[in-house]
Amino acid sequence: MTTIENLPDLPPMVRDSRPMEPTLPPSSRLPVRNEAEFFELYQRSLADLGAYWQGVAGTFEWIDGWPASVTLGGSFADGYRFFDGATMNVSVNCIDRHARSDPDRVALHWVGEDGTERAWTYEQLLDTTARFAKALSNLGVTKGDRVAIFLPNLLETFAAVHACFRIGAIYNIIFSGFSANALADRIVDTSAKVVITADGSMRRGRPVALKATLDSVLDRLPSVKHVVVVRRTGANVAMQADRDHYFDELIATTLDRADPVAIEANEPAFIIYTSGTTAKPKGLVHSGVGFLIGTYHDVLWSLDLGPEDVYWCTADTGWLTFPIFELVGGLAHGATMVVYEGALDYPTPDRAYELIERLKITKIFTAPTFLRMLARNGDDLAKSHDLSTLRLIGLVGEPLDAKTWNWVRNNVGDGTVEINNTYGQSETGSAWTSSAVGVTRSKPGSCGLALPGHAWSILDESGAPAGVGRVGYLVITQPFPTMFRTIWNDPERYRAQYFTRFGPERYDTADAALVDSDGHIWVVGRVDGVINVAGHRLSTMEMESALLSVPGVAEAAVVGVDDETKGQVPVAFVSLGASAVDITEDLLKQKITDEIGAIARPKSVYLLSTMPRTRSGKIVRRLLKELIIDGQASGDITGLEDPDVLAKLEQELR
Repeated sequence: MTTIENLPDLPPMVRDSRPMEPTLPPSSRLPVRNEAEFFELYQRSLADLGAYWQGVAGTFEWIDGWPASVTLGGSFADGYRFFDGATMNVSVNCIDRHARSDPDRVALHWVGEDGTERAWTYEQLLDTTARFAKALSNLGVTKGDRVAIFLPNLLETFAAVHACFRIGAIYNIIFSGFSANALADRIVDTSAKVVITADGSMRRGRPVALKATLDSVLDRLPSVKHVVVVRRTGANVAMQADRDHYFDELIATTLDRADPVAIEANEPAFIIYTSGTTAKPKGLVHSGVGFLIGTYHDVLWSLDLGPEDVYWCTADTGWLTFPIFELVGGLAHGATMVVYEGALDYPTPDRAYELIERLKITKIFTAPTFLRMLARNGDDLAKSHDLSTLRLIGLVGEPLDAKTWNWVRNNVGDGTVEINNTYGQSETGSAWTSSAVGVTRSKPGSCGLALPGHAWSILDESGAPAGVGRVGYLVITQPFPTMFRTIWNDPERYRAQYFTRFGPERYDTADAALVDSDGHIWVVGRVDGVINVAGHRLSTMEMESALLSVPGVAEAAVVGVDDETKGQVPVAFVSLGASAVDITEDLLKQKITDEIGAIARPKSVYLLSTMPRTRSGKIVRRLLKELIIDGQASGDITGLEDPDVLAKLEQELR
């Protein structure tokens, strides 16, 4: 079992960070006005978690059994329950109630990479969703049946997800960039009755076949009785009679709307799979009602989203960030959502700026890598667009370094954009640490504060609290509504993987973290991402932070490789911004040595033109390691934003 003994107690990125006052005023939507009130509410929420979450849940329309007599019960490892016996419908609370109050407000504004645009009002979203739900029912889908959604970011993706919510089907969104085998593995595991896909999508100017990818493995998927195809590219695809149906034709011939089904608060609603790069993918099971309540709460505190906002979550629908912050948590607040298909820097590097300016986007949720991409393209490009409507940028996936944080504040917008870094996992179902918009201070690089209703601790090897400023294991000590409930078809793996190190009532995140004197949580890396150099365990994230502090460095990644003498040694990879000058391997090695010590000096530093990234913006460090050890990337690359970069990197690393 990986341990964290001898990790550095206070990394420079923590020591040197300073609190930044919020630039937005306190929101009338939040129940607190300052940090003191925030901390007071946080402590009250922990005193009775059930009552706290019951108060949040009272925001929504319930069908029966409300208020619930029992709000929190059961065992963390063996099955916990919120709002036991109470029923509601997620689609009603995300769509119907907004359609009733303001039917003509734009719910979704879709922009295709090729310039195609469409929009649906809340009434149009309701009509399409409810009729498609009826069409699924007519195809034999009933409550508890599984539906696979193999779609990119489209308007129809929202209708597909909420149609499943409406009739109680359990859906699994599958990343549209996955290979045929990865697609088949997930459909086999869930025994999906229906697959919803598209004829294709666009990525960096090239069509990506989706229906053809599904067709190539359908003979291995006996559970699939029907395939629904959204027309996106107009590609000529094979359609088998009685099995395959075009989405638009189903809608045109289905005039009735499905009535919403009452769903008990703890019933499963969807399955989201982890990437499965090192083991069989894990199907994380989430309750729909709990997910709605928790993601609504998350978006409220971290984005202060409202009907007046034009809001863009840049993630791909195949990653849980998108359902948390747009598909469910975003829609619950009734804002206008921007839905974008394609690469964020295509066909021109200022594509994102153009969208912000033209659509008058007020808030964005994205990954730090996106902001580093903007910084790499320079000040002039940012200042050539009117970004004055942008008021807040929320982040998840990894810490944002102070250098990029300050560049964004100075160059994107009018100098007052609030930047909020958050933290969460697919397992947690929400970003449960954050700044409270307009209320609490932020620190570049930190994950902010635990939001009310979320109990946590940082433990040492013995299971005792690690103490302020000391790195330990980050654990969650009480369940909250968005947390996953089990692993599909494998409850033993659920217990073994997450509840072994510290027992059945403390969820092990497998992240190494510390809390500073202001209560901010800093995640310094995965426990298994910490490398052992001559008996010293060092945080790769700390080394990356040191590299990113060098002017001109746009991106940095550090991995550990085997060494006969020291056991492991760090190897670094760096990509440079347009303004970089006089940056050498020796300079970068010395920067890490100065910041951390000679023990952390990298064996090599490679200067690259780009990095392999997922569509959610994370650098795939595993592939960089494979490239320098094996000379080629041998692992799964289907989740990459641009698989073509690997051939380029192979040449650069020779």
